Amino acid sequence: MKKTVTTLADGRELLYYDSRDGVVRDAVDRRPLDAVATSSEIRRDPLLGDSVAIASHRQGRPYHPPADECPLCPSEEGRLSEIPDDNYDVVVFENRFPSLAGDSGRCEVVCFTSDHDASFAALSEEQAGLVLEAWTDRTAEFAELDQVKQVFCFENRGAEIGVTLGHPHGQIYGYPFVTPRTELMLRSVEEHRVETGGNLFDDIVARELADGERIVLLGEHWVAFVPYAAHWPYEVHLYPRRRVRDLRDLDDAARTEFARVYLELLKRFDRIFGPDEPPTPYISAWHQAPFGIPGRDEFALHLELFTVRRTPSKLKFLAGSESGMSVFINDVPPEAAAARLREVASE
Repeated sequence: MKKTVTTLADGRELLYYDSRDGVVRDAVDRRPLDAVATSSEIRRDPLLGDSVAIASHRQGRPYHPPADECPLCPSEEGRLSEIPDDNYDVVVFENRFPSLAGDSGRCEVVCFTSDHDASFAALSEEQAGLVLEAWTDRTAEFAELDQVKQVFCFENRGAEIGVTLGHPHGQIYGYPFVTPRTELMLRSVEEHRVETGGNLFDDIVARELADGERIVLLGEHWVAFVPYAAHWPYEVHLYPRRRVRDLRDLDDAARTEFARVYLELLKRFDRIFGPDEPPTPYISAWHQAPFGIPGRDEFALHLELFTVRRTPSKLKFLAGSESGMSVFINDVPPEAAAARLREVASE
């Protein structure tokens, strides 16, 4: 992998990740951009104890632009985009409309491919491996920032999820606090350690392997399963079989196998509802150990992949119970979801 660091016209950082060492990236951003002005602010809810990012500047971000005005496609004569070059493998840049900025954290955009009409599932194993290297490199860089306590790499895919740019891309958030979901996990891990002396993540994976009914895909270095108490209609958790804290700790064998395993999971997601249905909307979320906290070594890196679609024509809305009380009601039994995801395996 070759990494090239440059800046955009407004001073934001942009990084090219290329699979070939000989690539030269010297294109200049020729857009007349003003400096980025953000109003990101973190406010803590005294009742729930969680934090909310107030970011009014995001109201002006691009919203479903036509394909020929996509800001994530390479630049070409007469149309300048966020990427100055006329081609790229993987690109990462600071978000012009960040949810978190300055002392409140950092937000970046990750473009998986220059092909506007592609998807992550359509990438080659080499391309998917390059994205993994980019995620890992950014995790390492974020870890050096004093204002970042947790790194979250994720992809939103599909208009049903709320995606406003169709180009295949994801984001990376550097939170200035430990997120509420992670705090809950850490609390459960500590309670389990006190009660049993074991590691909760290890025991969950061992239980799923022993049961087998919810296993979706099993590799030499990775295991994917539908969790026992899945919140979403189709939800898969992907764990390295050797527990590590974050992406930096994966060994070469796990990195190599990840591309094949993850691409297969995404292809299965697109087959859940049949060959004539549109691509399945999903959220793909990496969970990594926060920095500088007690219990960091007990955390387990894993990826959670889920969709809001429950049938070809019906979505799972977060209505009264979910939104009002944080109590999920799942219409699809996890065992049935796992069976379906095994049925649609690639031949």
